[in-house]
Amino acid sequence: MYIFVVTSFRICKILIIGVIIVVLIVFYILDTSSERRRLTSFIGLAFIYMFGFVFSAAPRRVNWRPVIFGLAFQFCFALLVLRWPLGNRVIACLSDKVSQFLNYTTNGAVFVFGPLGSDTYHIFAFTVLPVTVFFSFCASILYYYGIVQWLVIKLGWLFKVTIGTTLCESMNAAGSIFLGQTESPLLVKPYLPLMTNSELHSVMTAGFATVAGSVLAAYISFGARADLLITASVMNAPAALALSKLFYPELSKTKIDEAVVKGIKSTEVNALHAGCVGVSNAIPLVANIAANLIAFIALIAFLDDVFDWACQLVSIEEGICTLESVFGYIFMPLAWMMGIQWSDCFEVGQLLGLKIIVNEFVAYEKLSEFMSDGTLSERSESIATFAICGFGNISSIGIMMGGLGPLAPERKNDLARLVVRAMIAGSMATFSSACIAGTSIRKLNNYNTNKN
Repeated sequence: MYIFVVTSFRICKILIIGVIIVVLIVFYILDTSSERRRLTSFIGLAFIYMFGFVFSAAPRRVNWRPVIFGLAFQFCFALLVLRWPLGNRVIACLSDKVSQFLNYTTNGAVFVFGPLGSDTYHIFAFTVLPVTVFFSFCASILYYYGIVQWLVIKLGWLFKVTIGTTLCESMNAAGSIFLGQTESPLLVKPYLPLMTNSELHSVMTAGFATVAGSVLAAYISFGARADLLITASVMNAPAALALSKLFYPELSKTKIDEAVVKGIKSTEVNALHAGCVGVSNAIPLVANIAANLIAFIALIAFLDDVFDWACQLVSIEEGICTLESVFGYIFMPLAWMMGIQWSDCFEVGQLLGLKIIVNEFVAYEKLSEFMSDGTLSERSESIATFAICGFGNISSIGIMMGGLGPLAPERKNDLARLVVRAMIAGSMATFSSACIAGTSIRKLNNYNTNKN
């Protein structure tokens, strides 16, 4: 009887997977009948998953359920938000309210900095960074009342049931939608020492694939569309679980009793105390953002001049050879596979290079320049917004090690062995969301015709 039930359950799972795949294939064949170019994004998606399988730690041990269901979750949410009129209106309304709420930061910024804090001058330090402080203040109050934990537990349960990952992995991935790469692991801090290597890899991958809500608010201040950023943040969580289990499959049984897993309660005395703690926590974050931007933008300017000088030695015209142009040429094929029109691939390639080699903040700053100049088509801007919405970059490796190491000091050796693989998996998860967005986003406006 037991064997019959188990066999029937497996058959049902296979049938469900088959039905989902067939429905998605039929839908996209019909939906792209007038825009076959959108199918290019499937090439990028196939490349990402083939790359993950080829470089998997144990390709023969891959459990395909979390991989397939994580991918299906991405597709379903993308269609729900990007294509279903009601879902689109809901996320648009939510993003408008979020943007409107964050705009109240201007009142505090103007009081402290005077006219420099207003949108008239749009000085980064006085208009964008204060948004991070205000968001951290509000998020800490929500955490004190248990609202964040409630959302994380419910979403974690949903990921566990649908995708098939463990509860700790699922809760961490859900938390990464709202929290940063070093904050979301705090939700599962008591269980980190007991996690398998695959579970640790999943925790780090989720951190690299997503961005913190506090910096998400800053990206909105840059001019990035709030609805796309929110959609990308949600899609990247199941993508992280799927790609993590492809890059590093589970090789042993989990040691954690899921019956005792529960959310972490706030230790603050009251809501005001929680808000003040949130502000205090935002201070080093804001300082880190500002310092990194100063250092990296200065470094890019220096390397641009070095490249330019080297090119002039071989009689290449001045101003053509820069670090960003090198990024543009290297990542052009990847941009094309995501569904970017070829005439925009060079610029989007620059964004991808800045995101991976430098950080996503510099990439969004560059994207804001492209948006204000009308360099990219609206469709390319949208896909690029998805593609750089993640912490997966070289500098974040140190942040991840510095954040997770103290939480599980006995696992530092394992963390060091897994962190680079997790960064690559997290970046691929972010890119997979961009590819799915590319399959789902229709031609939004006429392509830019001002390019040379």
